[in-house]
Amino acid sequence: MGLLTPLAIKIGSYPRMSEYLPTIVKADDLIQKVSGGRGCLLQIAGLPSVTMTVIGRKSGQLRSTTLLAVPDGDDWLITGSYFGGPKAPAWVFNVRAAGSVTIRGTEFSAVELSGDARASAWETLRAVWPNFDLYEQRTERVIPVFRLSPRP
Repeated sequence: MGLLTPLAIKIGSYPRMSEYLPTIVKADDLIQKVSGGRGCLLQIAGLPSVTMTVIGRKSGQLRSTTLLAVPDGDDWLITGSYFGGPKAPAWVFNVRAAGSVTIRGTEFSAVELSGDARASAWETLRAVWPNFDLYEQRTERVIPVFRLSPRP
């Protein structure tokens, strides 16, 4: 965690954050472009992140998304919270369809978690980003949680 993490958590708790996500994504894209891919909003906020690439389920084109991602051993945990918005982000459907993603040139299997495995992963995620609890309260959908494991 960094010096700006508490501020990021405060901003992330704003009830209507999902409405601002397109603007946030554009700002993050600009930061990544200007920094040559070496920086993003999550890194500025002192939060762990990955940029994953997955094949679009409809287009067949590669799609890259930078996400808050919590390391868990050699694995990463990610969640399609969308700030507690009513719909899951598009990348969730692409990951479900593909079953794998690429991070920094390494292929990872992507497994959507349920039951006790999801509950355990959720606790690990919320230890880094406590707003996940708020997001869960804001939506009627079950927020998907994925474990990304490097493929041999």
